[in-house]
Amino acid sequence: MTDFATSIDRLLNQVRFWEQPRWRADDRGDRAYALVQVLADLGADAEGRPRRPVPREHDMILPDQLRVMADDLLAADPSATVLDEATAAVDDLRRTLDRK
Repeated sequence: MTDFATSIDRLLNQVRFWEQPRWRADDRGDRAYALVQVLADLGADAEGRPRRPVPREHDMILPDQLRVMADDLLAADPSATVLDEATAAVDDLRRTLDRK
């Protein structure tokens, strides 16, 4: 759990204070929302419930959505494989957010 928690904290520290223009650049908001959905899906799988779409809210809410989905995933007591997949998804997004 520690690697995933560390990765999500690093991502949130990176994006927490972004304003709207920064979210819009290079589809960053859409890519962060895609991660929200991945985390929700992994959480649903870990809990044995059906996957459902997460509402796409305003970009400024994305850090909150990421935090909630990460906390929900951790609360579901997922397997190490699921946590590794979630950590990789978070790290991939984090590495690509400020490219270009």
